[in-house]
Parts: sequence; structure tokens; C-alpha cells
Amino acid sequence: MSTDYLVKALAFDGVIRAYAVRSTDTVGEVQRRHQMWPTATAALGRTISAAVMMGAMLKGDNKLTVKIQGDGPLGPIVVDANAKGEVRGYATHPQTHVPLNEKGKLDVRGVVGTEGTLSVVKDLGMKDYFTGQVPIISGEIAEDFTQYLVVSEQVPSAVALGVLVNPDNTVKAAGGFIIQVMPGATDETISLLEEKISNMTPISSLIDQGLTPEGILAEVLGQENVEFLDKMDVKFDCECSKERFGEAIRGLGRDEVQAMIDEDHGAEAQCHFCLETYQYSEQELKGYIDEIQSNE
Repeated sequence: MSTDYLVKALAFDGVIRAYAVRSTDTVGEVQRRHQMWPTATAALGRTISAAVMMGAMLKGDNKLTVKIQGDGPLGPIVVDANAKGEVRGYATHPQTHVPLNEKGKLDVRGVVGTEGTLSVVKDLGMKDYFTGQVPIISGEIAEDFTQYLVVSEQVPSAVALGVLVNPDNTVKAAGGFIIQVMPGATDETISLLEEKISNMTPISSLIDQGLTPEGILAEVLGQENVEFLDKMDVKFDCECSKERFGEAIRGLGRDEVQAMIDEDHGAEAQCHFCLETYQYSEQELKGYIDEIQSNE
């Protein structure tokens, strides 16, 4: 049972918009499913926290996909999130780990790389998708999301993301916050925020100490300045199904499906996100061929 959730808030009379999330159980579930090693878990976990908060900025059935494609050994990271706090994600090489960095911390930059792109594709329920893309500037992920929000969405933002991993590779704490400056914020408010953020305890330590998302925002913005608007459960959710993969198999066309019958006497499909495996018998594949023929 996940106890993860996020909060949305305004501060300083509405000129600051803020989000904070506890994602420990969600990142933990992804770590278990993919048997991830610590630095890979930190990289994917940070991305999951950022994506789920950006999903919370959307409305209704809208959703987004974040892809971080760096030149490090981890390979591409892909995370889907929606406006309901549901998220799923994977890293291409989950068993990637490198030595700790010079500060004795997990070297996320070392696995992600410092060259490449961070892209966000939003499905806003219209025909066209909104896509924004920025070059990776640090590979530490939080700075990269800050850059994305400033450049692609033109909102000055501060992003903090953290994951603590236990010695047995399980997730001890994960979460983050996004603070955004709206038009009308005074220089004084912005300076105050910059100072608080630069001097604060690392976000993963705050979560590990038991601070709630509300507590994190109170810590950053000052309890007296924050007005909480909304609270939303966060959980790992994969929408794959046998039917969906079946549609994809039918989409390959008659010859491909016939080859699966001739060569393998069936088919197997595995979801990248949750690693669920679906089996298709010869009979089912023959049924797909009949459907393809009746639609030709």
C-alpha cells in the first residue's frame, strides 16, 4: 500500500506556485520490478518525482512522457505521468552503477551522462502533441528540469529531487519539490527564496527525517507564507494489457503474425515499464490473422 502523495500550494499571496512529493514507495516498486542498482535507482527515481509533479500541473485526462537521453551507460530514461498522480518509468540499463562521486554521493551524472537531451511530450487530448526539448546541462536531473521549465515553458523555477538508497538496494526515501515564480513576484521575495533554497537540507534527507510534502514546502517557503490547495495520491500504475499488446501484434500485419506462428508457434510480449509478460497461443495469432484479413 503506497503512502506516497503530492501537494500543490501557493505562497506569498499567490505569486509563488509550489509542488512537493513523497515518492518513496513508488520509486521502491520500480526498483523491485527492475532489480535496479543504486545509481540507476537514483537517476530514475529523481525523474519519476519530477514527472509526477509536472503531471499534476496538467488537467483531466492529459498526460506527459519525459525522456532523458544522455551519453552515459544508463541509456535513455522514459517516464509517463498523468494529472491523477499515476506514474510509470524505466531506465534502459537498470543494472548500472558507478563509484560514488567526489562528495561521497551516488554519481547520477556519471550514469546519465552530460551530453544529450531532456524532452517532454504532452498529450493534451488534441490532435497535436506539445513537445519541448532542452540539452542536458548537468546530468544530475534536477538542474536539467529547472532548465527545461525556464527555457521550454518560460517559468522561472527551482527543482529539487532526491533519492536515498539502502545498502540492500531498496529505496529509503525519495521525493522532491518544484517552486515556480509567477508574474508579479517582487525581487525581495525572489531573493528570499533563493537564499532559503541554497541553504536548505538536501530533499532526500528531509523525507528520510519524516517530513511530509507539506512540511517540505513549509521548510522552503516559511509556514506562514504557504496556502495548500490540493493533495493527491501518487502511485506506480501501468496501463499495459494483453489486449493492448494484441493490438500492436495485429498492427504488424499478416506476414509478421504468420511468421510468429511458423517460427515460434506463438508469441510473447513484455512491457518495458512493469515487465509483465503476455503469452499468445497459435490459436490467438490465427484469430488475429482472420481479423486482419476481414479488415483488408
